[in-house]
Amino acid sequence: MDLGGLVDRPLRIALAEDSVLLREGLIGLLARFGHQVVAAVGDAAALVAAVEAETPDIVVTDVRMPPGFQDEGLHAAVRLRERRPGLPVLVLSQYVQRAYAAELLDSGDGSGVGYLLKDRVGQVEEFVTALSEVAAGGTVVDPEVVRQLLRRRRDPLERLTPREREVLALIAEGRSNGAIARALVVSEAAVGKHISGIFTKLDLPQAEETHRRVLAVLAYLRA
Repeated sequence: MDLGGLVDRPLRIALAEDSVLLREGLIGLLARFGHQVVAAVGDAAALVAAVEAETPDIVVTDVRMPPGFQDEGLHAAVRLRERRPGLPVLVLSQYVQRAYAAELLDSGDGSGVGYLLKDRVGQVEEFVTALSEVAAGGTVVDPEVVRQLLRRRRDPLERLTPREREVLALIAEGRSNGAIARALVVSEAAVGKHISGIFTKLDLPQAEETHRRVLAVLAYLRA
């Protein structure tokens, strides 16, 4: 979701990943793009301490971490956003977990968060772009998560037309109105009309459009 564009400056990053190989690989990858990993830790407790000590621009964390290898990293990220509203967080997951993405988006006002599958790290440009979007206040959900959700029941979305569902899926992938228009080969005005229809049919409260887009994505994830 294009809420704030891209950050075009070096970022100070707190990284939490229990795999030493992946952690070191991410440090090197991020350095190639001019970013600095100010803390690289292997468990959720260390992540919380590192954020308190270093005040990074963004947190990148795995979901499953020691000691239980359940969702410690995710819960640490949510707690950090409660303590530091607006702290950008990019969560990496091995598997598609709709509940994880929804819980992350529920933290704060849903802006400045990202949920990506670890496979996305291998697509370097996409990963770095997502990092910058989240750091700028955007909301990014992995396209594979979106595709899998399309195959699930969508009771809250029954009132949407097929084209409105397409538009909502692209919003959830982090596309701006212009990018959606290009993907669907329609005008931006048409995209705006579809988005207005989505907001109305989902009975979203009146608010700034950026916040309503986050609420629409939450409805989509919960469908």
